[in-house]
Amino acid sequence: MTDLSFWVEKNAAFAPSKTAIRFEGEDIDYARFAATIRDCARALRHVHGVEPGDRVSFLGFNSPAMLALFFACARIGAMFSPLNWRLVAPELAYILGDSAPRLLISDATHVDLAREAVAGRRETGLVSIDGIARDAETAEGDDRDPEAGPETPCLLVYTSGTTGHPKGAVLAQRAIQVTAHNCIHYSGLTDADRVLTVLPMFHVGGLNILTSPAFYVGGTVILHRRFDAEATLRAIVEERPTQLVLVPATIQAVIDLPGWEAADLSSLRLLTTGSSIVPLHLIDAVHARGIPVCQTYGLTETSPVCIYQKPGDGMRKPRSTGKCGLHCEIRIADDDGNELPDGVSGEILIRGGNLLGGYWNNEDETRRALRNGWFHTGDVGWRDEDGDVFVNDRKKDIVISGGENIYPAEIEQLVHRMDDIQDVAVVGREDARWGEVPVAVVVPVPGAAIEAADFLARFEGRLARFKHPKDVLFLDALPKNAMGKTLKHELRERVNGG
Repeated sequence: MTDLSFWVEKNAAFAPSKTAIRFEGEDIDYARFAATIRDCARALRHVHGVEPGDRVSFLGFNSPAMLALFFACARIGAMFSPLNWRLVAPELAYILGDSAPRLLISDATHVDLAREAVAGRRETGLVSIDGIARDAETAEGDDRDPEAGPETPCLLVYTSGTTGHPKGAVLAQRAIQVTAHNCIHYSGLTDADRVLTVLPMFHVGGLNILTSPAFYVGGTVILHRRFDAEATLRAIVEERPTQLVLVPATIQAVIDLPGWEAADLSSLRLLTTGSSIVPLHLIDAVHARGIPVCQTYGLTETSPVCIYQKPGDGMRKPRSTGKCGLHCEIRIADDDGNELPDGVSGEILIRGGNLLGGYWNNEDETRRALRNGWFHTGDVGWRDEDGDVFVNDRKKDIVISGGENIYPAEIEQLVHRMDDIQDVAVVGREDARWGEVPVAVVVPVPGAAIEAADFLARFEGRLARFKHPKDVLFLDALPKNAMGKTLKHELRERVNGG
């Protein structure tokens, strides 16, 4: 393996006229995509002075240009750092201050936000994506660094920041390659596949679960700027993708559409999901339309995919997130890192070539997360006798009440099956007697009138008494990040009077 851009180069040699990307009605073939990557690399290197190891930040919606920049950075040994366009300027400024990029590239929609975020940072140049395209027309010189290869850091992705400041995970080119192999193993991805990408590629889930692996196998990516439920369903019907990735919140949005039941979904052979614990009613709704669901498990720090189901496993064990991936190892461990027996819950540890090299500019967090070659995920789960893994919850989300561990996900799964509840999250509230007690934060179905006492009584006989929510808070919507994960730290602050 040389650098990752050779995925596109080699497929352009095999099938130059094959469509690599379909975007807003336009087909970009592999020959053109490869040429764009070379041009971008030349512009970054010889017009903007980007050198190996430099960071190149990008703020914008999904686009072919974003993908070209990712591969161009890999080609010249730089680190591509996609930014979450839902953040406000001070949040972006923190990330830019931490990563100190040589260049911040913005699309037209976010140029004002980019200008505000980069204000006062002389070390970081600001240029539009159109400016890079214009520079590419006249740039001269080499378009790659011959030293760039598997161990070269190529992706700097900041964690979604559900607690505290975000941390920058440094992923080498080998990690992206290993993740591609894991994804191909679970999904059976080939050059005949048409991958529909609607999730934001500033997260590794949007970029690396199926999108970038599609270019490794020579497939086609049908790319949307951003998620829109109606546009997603319309694309499935009209553009006939074979695979796509949706998180639970986006699955819900699609199946809630009036046209879901009648839509022609026959082209889809697989729907991948994950990012948070997946409610069973969503899996059932997709299976009812004849589409296999594969759950995957991973984090930004694992590139992300490291545990996954294969087609058919979703029906066999819908509560499981699957088995350890082909190219990594897992351990269910106690607080000292010792392996626990099947059926016993512990922290999920990961080891393999898909791991981050460390957190950018943060040696303390790197030492805490990476110990003896194992990445400590902070997630709690258990493994059955077949090797299938079941994720209980984030370690930090456990409610410890009277010395008993309460896993909010167990309560949430039960609430998700209530017909008048649209969404739920369970968090801990400080309690003088028990230390903590669980509180349910609930979004009722529009029009539903639910009394607190009625809701709290529903757990009688269905959960052990110590697991029952001791209070309920009704909201119109739960706070979530771009990947659909509930921001539980915000809810904890709210129920604790913060």
